[in-house]
Amino acid sequence: MANENRRRDRLRAKEISRPPATRYLTVSNQKGGVGKTTTAVNIAAALGRAGLNVLVVDIDPQGNASTALGIPHSAEVDSIYDVLLDDVPLAEVIVPCPDVENLLCAPATIHLAGAEIELVSLVAREQRLRRALEQYEAYRAERDQARLDYVIIDCPPSLGLLTVNAFVAAREVVIPIQCEYYALEGLSQLLNNISMIQKHLNAHLEVSTILLTMYDGRTNLAAQVAAEVREHFPDQVLDAVIPRSVRISEAPSYQQTVITYDPASSGALSYQEAATEMNERASA
Repeated sequence: MANENRRRDRLRAKEISRPPATRYLTVSNQKGGVGKTTTAVNIAAALGRAGLNVLVVDIDPQGNASTALGIPHSAEVDSIYDVLLDDVPLAEVIVPCPDVENLLCAPATIHLAGAEIELVSLVAREQRLRRALEQYEAYRAERDQARLDYVIIDCPPSLGLLTVNAFVAAREVVIPIQCEYYALEGLSQLLNNISMIQKHLNAHLEVSTILLTMYDGRTNLAAQVAAEVREHFPDQVLDAVIPRSVRISEAPSYQQTVITYDPASSGALSYQEAATEMNERASA
């Protein structure tokens, strides 16, 4: 408890400043169950709570990010599917998160499940999300709305056309890695795919952040995995670590992030630390 209080004091002492330009992040890992969506929504909520303007783009057909942010995403709702397939302006599908004032979301619906096949025949199929985001940026500028500080894209756990669209639209990749035995499994394939995107579609893309999730300080295994990941990626791994937490797991069932569901919990504190550290790296 004393340690958590010290961490909170350190966090309160830090000033959250706006990044010099909009940061476009995609949270990706082809391995499921690593805390990918949980990381996307909680980082977004922490940054929004700190006063930054944040947009979450949910391109996972499961729509879990939309659920966690309390955004309706039934089949009848206009969604990112309509933006990618029918050229509907992003401004028409974006809705505000009810719990965080500066947080917006472009929801996903079940229609996205067929989008991988439908995108194949479209012109500039890999560029459609990037163009939609560029148009939305111009839309905000025309109306003298404050620019976005962060665009966070939540991907499906696969390497199909939806994920490729996210990689082309983003400038940075955030990779959550769970502190368990198979932590690095499949990571080399993900990095190979990112390298291919860099070579052919988006030269500006980089793996900027790796976040260790589901850390259980009671086990030697977690410490060993954390040490191994830090050894492989010394510059990308955040100092902040996300613990295994019942509160983090419970929050989506209440259509909330842990940041709003239980702000005093260790899980919320850890995500606030991670968000602050990510933001500091942009300002450095």
